[in-house]
Amino acid sequence: MAEKTAHVDTFAADNLPPRDQWPAFSFDRPEFQYPGRMNCATELLDDQVAAGFGGKAVFYTPRETWTYGELRERANRIARVLIEDFAIEPGNRVMIRAANNPMFVACWFAVAKAGGVVVAVMPLLRAGELATILEKAQIGLALCDARLAEDMEEARRRAPVCERICYFSGSGEAGAGAELEDRAGAKSADLENVDTASDDVVLIAFTSGTTGQPKGTTHFHRDIIAMCDAFPRSCLKDAPDDIFIGSPPIAFTFGLGGQVAFPMRVGASTVLLEAAPPEALLQGIEDFKATICFTAPTAYRAMCALLEGFDLSSLRKCVSAGETLPLPTFEAWRAATGHRIIDGLGSTEMLHIFIAVPEDKTLAGATGKPIPGYEARVVDDEMKTVAPGTVGRLAVRGPTGCRYLADARQREYVVDGWNLTGDAYKMDEDGYFWFQARIDDMIISSGHNISGPEVEAALLSHDAIAECAVVASPDDERGNIVKVYVVPRSGVSGSEQLTKELQDHVKATIAPYKYPRAIEFTDALPKTQTGKVQRFVLRQREQTRRGT
Repeated sequence: MAEKTAHVDTFAADNLPPRDQWPAFSFDRPEFQYPGRMNCATELLDDQVAAGFGGKAVFYTPRETWTYGELRERANRIARVLIEDFAIEPGNRVMIRAANNPMFVACWFAVAKAGGVVVAVMPLLRAGELATILEKAQIGLALCDARLAEDMEEARRRAPVCERICYFSGSGEAGAGAELEDRAGAKSADLENVDTASDDVVLIAFTSGTTGQPKGTTHFHRDIIAMCDAFPRSCLKDAPDDIFIGSPPIAFTFGLGGQVAFPMRVGASTVLLEAAPPEALLQGIEDFKATICFTAPTAYRAMCALLEGFDLSSLRKCVSAGETLPLPTFEAWRAATGHRIIDGLGSTEMLHIFIAVPEDKTLAGATGKPIPGYEARVVDDEMKTVAPGTVGRLAVRGPTGCRYLADARQREYVVDGWNLTGDAYKMDEDGYFWFQARIDDMIISSGHNISGPEVEAALLSHDAIAECAVVASPDDERGNIVKVYVVPRSGVSGSEQLTKELQDHVKATIAPYKYPRAIEFTDALPKTQTGKVQRFVLRQREQTRRGT
């Protein structure tokens, strides 16, 4: 029986799925034994200060350094602003909108300390997208970087449920727009965190939109801690002297874990970069002697071409997630740096990575094995486990899982207590899981099942390609054909000759029937804020062209 909630505003709890639609949760392992009362801000921040890390750097930026003690003090002052000035009650949702900077994190912890529910959003979301989230999560207050005011004000006009916006200076510079800092400066730094239940909602994370229809995923205080006690403990094995760096937005759960929660759980430090394109990420690793890097496969591929002149000798671990890691990228990075990338499979619904292995146990091309505490299996359409080597749907369960906020799609994601991630996988005899495609990316052409990512990997092994995305294109004769959108490398132009060369390359690399019968060259691929390719946009483009 869950202990009494601290929430006064029960909106989040009231809009959880019915209990019979929840996944089965497992907390059998010792590391997942949590008390009934828990506030994740206490666990990640206050307890670290109490343990002696108060004077240690928690965040480095190109402009400033924050210690654990300073972060706690600022979060406490902001929490007092929320409670005393804005009358925030436990359970109220608060939107936070900023790039990756220390004030973003201070606001995050302030909301958690006040017993509120964080709804963090990426800075590039526009007014219409923000308004949708404000309405869906019934958010009355937003904390926003003053540099992002224009879209935020328009979103409030479209969604009057948001009654108040308080701006802060995310740049670290005092000046216009720093209302939150002005208010916080007048507050005491003493604060007793709200005594939340471990199963109170603390985060509503909206999916990054590869399907075009973001969903709100709810996570409890214990979930935030569970993700820290899963992948990092078994695969990352981070330590207090580590310095993390990465590119994913903190508003995305990949970034929240890899750049905030994971390092803080062990008293480590993080380099926060508001913008982290490949060259800036390399420069940050060199300048701050970063030891652990979190970024997407496309960034690792791009960095391979930029390594000359950068000192990466401090780097000891590299983590990839967000979308599948192509084998050519894994091999190119290993050849260039000596590091084997840890390929992690996670999802916003599951909060973070649930399949991966330590770098010394990676198999090139395989994602890995379930993190201790999680179970995974490959099933058919009737939820029966298929034989090793057979492609099917990935089902997983463990200490975290999917609870959509008031969304009928809960029944599609959770079946018989298992989370169905939407991935097609096969498992080998040794228990390693091998990604085949997103379910939507499996192409049936003339009766053949063709994995889009397999074709992409074959294409990416050709020197002329920077990026590519494979989709099904409707065809009267074959049902569908394999079509690829190709971004050529700098200095390379698309041509009929290159088209033929790429088709021949695929035929020589994988089964010839899988080759792309149509190739379209483009300057860029449509992507989410987190760097995932939006293949649904390309699929819709093909259907529109064929009039289907």
